Amino acid sequence: MSRRLRLWVLAVGGLGVAVLLLVACFGLPAFGGTWHPYGDRAVHAALARHTANTISSVNFDQRAFDTLGEESILFGAVLGTVVLLRQTRDEERQPPEPVPVAPPVRRYALLALPVTLLIGLYVIAHGQLSPGGGFQGGVVVATSLHLLYIAVDYRALERIRPVGTYEVADAAGEAAYLLVGAAALLTGAAFLANFLPYGTFNTLSSGGTVPLLNAAIGVEVACGVVVLLARFLDQAVEIEDNDRDDGAEART
Repeated sequence: MSRRLRLWVLAVGGLGVAVLLLVACFGLPAFGGTWHPYGDRAVHAALARHTANTISSVNFDQRAFDTLGEESILFGAVLGTVVLLRQTRDEERQPPEPVPVAPPVRRYALLALPVTLLIGLYVIAHGQLSPGGGFQGGVVVATSLHLLYIAVDYRALERIRPVGTYEVADAAGEAAYLLVGAAALLTGAAFLANFLPYGTFNTLSSGGTVPLLNAAIGVEVACGVVVLLARFLDQAVEIEDNDRDDGAEART
């Protein structure tokens, strides 16, 4: 196929997509209207599957495959960060020196840590019932751990943050989402179909597979954010470049 012919094929295909998008725009509901076909169907499907939070129903049931892609983007970002920011041969770790913390900062950060952790776990556990879920709660949980860095010092954070364990848990969260989706295939349903009993409406066990997928996302996001911050903090606090240090000594 010549270059000229490939350009014609591209142009015809692009024109066809543009026409389809234009036709779809004419079929949209009026701006600011109270009726929306997708919204009505999403709410109906959420209630039919005993999921009180429609957003979670969309994320982990009606469009669970899309959420798998979003989760995989974060997982890939974490994996790329681990590879790019790994310690190289010309770098060495220097234990960070303790830094004095103002008593008010220490006091309030230590008080906020358990409260923030509890809120994060609550948001994850109640994702199918109320606003929030695994994405939001996972970030809150990861943030709560780093309040120890603010309240005490970096060494205290390291004691509760074994990075290798969190890397394994990050991968486990990603794998758990895939395994729940694959389990649906064993029942004869589609991948990531909601195949479990829906349970009693507005309870923690309601929603079928929604709470399981939500929990998997919570684990993956919380551990992924911890690993991301750990790699960046390592570069800023612990890892030093030997060549740079040698050059600084030569100048002095």
